[in-house]
Amino acid sequence: MRWKVGLLTASDLGSRGEREDTSAQVIRELVEEELQGDIVEYRIVPDETDEIMASLIEMTDYYKADLILTTGGIGMGPRDVTPEATLEVIDRQAPGFAEAMRAALMQRTGLGMLTRGVSGIRGQTLLLNLPGDPKGVHECLAAVMDQLPVALTMLRGKGGGGSP
Repeated sequence: MRWKVGLLTASDLGSRGEREDTSAQVIRELVEEELQGDIVEYRIVPDETDEIMASLIEMTDYYKADLILTTGGIGMGPRDVTPEATLEVIDRQAPGFAEAMRAALMQRTGLGMLTRGVSGIRGQTLLLNLPGDPKGVHECLAAVMDQLPVALTMLRGKGGGGSP
């Protein structure tokens, strides 16, 4: 089965065409090669809560993505609002993914504790917030890649639904 994946970059500079979206390229490669998924929607929006929320809702409700990966906007800066926007649109949190990704980042640098990414579920879609830098994106996805198919299958109502 090929998973349908939405990819959302939150970046003021990227949305104005002033910065190349290299993190999205890393995500695209990992999704296609490691997850056996297809990017069904990709967009870059400014670091604005309403725009991030609208994109996440459209990707889940209209495009019916199985997985949405966001990149950018999870730091502690005043414009970093991706976690807040994600929390507004999810039905339930799935904190294990965010915890595993943060732990992976902290193996390299203590700065990993400064990331605020969240993970959660909207309907049958899993949403994960990733950092904005390509190396961080790679480390985070590598930390959870083996569990993504399991989680996505469970969200479809197939596979084990109990606790580990």
